[in-house]
Amino acid sequence: MNSADRSMRFARFGLFEVDLLASELRKQGRKIKLQEQPCRVLAILLERHGEVVTRDDLRKKLWTENTFVDFDHSLNTAIMRLREALGESSENPLFIETLPRVGYRFIAPVEEVSEPEFNGHSSKVIAAPVAPHENGSSELAPVLSGIRQVVLPVPPQSFDFRRWLLIFGILGLIALVALGISLFRSRKSSLSASETPPFKSIVVLPLENLSRDMDQEYFADGMTDELIAHLAQIRSLRVISRTSAMEYKRTRKPLSEIARDLNVDAIVEGTVLRSGNRVRITAELIQVSTDRHLWAQTYESELGDILRLQSEVAGAIVNEIRIKLTPEEKRLLASTKPVSTESYENYLRGKYYWNKRSEEGLRKAIGYFQLAVQEDDHSALAFAGLADCYSIIGSAIVGTVPSHEVAAKAKAAALKALELDSKLAEAQISLATVNFNYDWDWAAAGNGFKKAIELNPSYATAYQRYSLYLIAMGHGRESLAEMDRARELDPVSISMNFSYGWRLYMARQYDQAIEQLRNTLEMDPNFVLPRMVLGQSYEQKGQYDQAISELQKAATISHQSPPVLGALGHVYASAGRKADAERVLHQLTEESKKQYVSPFYFGIVYAGLRQDGNAMDLLEKAYQDGSNSIVFLKVDPELDTLRPNPRFQTLLQRLALPK
Repeated sequence: MNSADRSMRFARFGLFEVDLLASELRKQGRKIKLQEQPCRVLAILLERHGEVVTRDDLRKKLWTENTFVDFDHSLNTAIMRLREALGESSENPLFIETLPRVGYRFIAPVEEVSEPEFNGHSSKVIAAPVAPHENGSSELAPVLSGIRQVVLPVPPQSFDFRRWLLIFGILGLIALVALGISLFRSRKSSLSASETPPFKSIVVLPLENLSRDMDQEYFADGMTDELIAHLAQIRSLRVISRTSAMEYKRTRKPLSEIARDLNVDAIVEGTVLRSGNRVRITAELIQVSTDRHLWAQTYESELGDILRLQSEVAGAIVNEIRIKLTPEEKRLLASTKPVSTESYENYLRGKYYWNKRSEEGLRKAIGYFQLAVQEDDHSALAFAGLADCYSIIGSAIVGTVPSHEVAAKAKAAALKALELDSKLAEAQISLATVNFNYDWDWAAAGNGFKKAIELNPSYATAYQRYSLYLIAMGHGRESLAEMDRARELDPVSISMNFSYGWRLYMARQYDQAIEQLRNTLEMDPNFVLPRMVLGQSYEQKGQYDQAISELQKAATISHQSPPVLGALGHVYASAGRKADAERVLHQLTEESKKQYVSPFYFGIVYAGLRQDGNAMDLLEKAYQDGSNSIVFLKVDPELDTLRPNPRFQTLLQRLALPK
């Protein structure tokens, strides 16, 4: 906003003074940092104090028509930061009133001052607020009509009793009017709050990293994750998982569209500022149906007290959304303890790399989780993270580390996590995954997955892994039902959408699998796993050309990974291209000289070539290696040609899969 747009430059309200031209805000003489956009919003509101400034008015003033920006999100953020600087909330405003879906009004008295007065002298003009009805009129207008702006004359040297009596009378009347307005607003706010139904679903959008230091991105993401985890402990609240929430990081989508995508009642957005060992979190709660800003608050603490800070933020949100907590939920939200600063930072770094789900990311995550537990051997979350990394890096999806190298490490870390915190859903999932992937203790795995869901009903990963367990047991319908629950919590996650497509493939619903996997690839055409399973689905329908095309693309994207090569060799063999299948076997042999390659992938190719003896030799070797791929022996369509083989049936019996 340039000087031509405003008639006022220096103003005072409450304990604050502002230079609108220099974008300088002070509180009792102390400068307060305020970014450009919030300051421009303040200037517009002050220029029209007492009037409604619509959101459209602000859009036209702040952004030109050809500016491409998510206006709703940008304005909400600017208002949130302005409230933070002024130390107020949207529910009980001292300065800026929100009119849902309409705009804002500056409600405090404003004094226009000259430059010398801005630097410390008294003011002469007082502006009193007007409190109109929603239709624009004011029920207090008759009282206020003569006193909206009162000019106080400069007193002479001699004392004039009548003049001062008049002045104090006017000031008293203003105070009474202000008190009436305050009581009116308070009553209206209370009625409005009582009419607001409890929310049933919420998403925490990625907290913005205010430090602008990309090296601190892991910290802001970690704070988002932990706030989601705190809220997810509440059974009656559907909390969108972090994977879907992170899809909207730096998005230009309006909040209304995000809410529609995720089917939620409320949105939490905010900021994180890290300075040395101090952390400041600002959060705001928005009701989607009315675009009403229900609550905003700023919290600050030392990094070592960060768990208490997170609990306070989560507790405040729960209070505002009017969710009734069970005694156990109250205990979980309130339970905090000091943490080692170094350990917690390394835990957050580990989580950051774990969420990348790449082999390189998993190896980096293991390194950071190991540092975290070395610095604090009571960190249950770090031990659970370590267990998950070991479990996944030795699984069929990654498949480059022998199971026997990681199984014991994964189990030891999971058991330690549970020893430290038996109520931690992440630890239950970690141990159940080890029981499923490596121990083949089916009963313990199933009970562990169910226990994790019981502890944290909003933990999408728990449903996802329980679904994987169920499909391996041959319970296709139940597996798909669990994936439906996972996708409700994590609707735009590419991992969840792939997992659903893979379950459909394993359940032999090939047409539905193809449709789901195509939709997943629209989200990311370079995601290897859905492209691989898409090729396998085409193969089962006898559409070999399409299958080979998809698997060749997957092989290129994955740099000839063993799982993809095994699938490609199988379809070559099924299509009668024996020479190409044998070439794949040679590739796998060469690859095994550089890194571990599970015998299972060789066995798959031999099964396609109908060399049953070689195939069974290799499947039995995979069983001896403890290869995670073996757990799907009961349902894997690529093994159908081997099912009549007595050796195959014996192997199934050795696995002792439930009927």
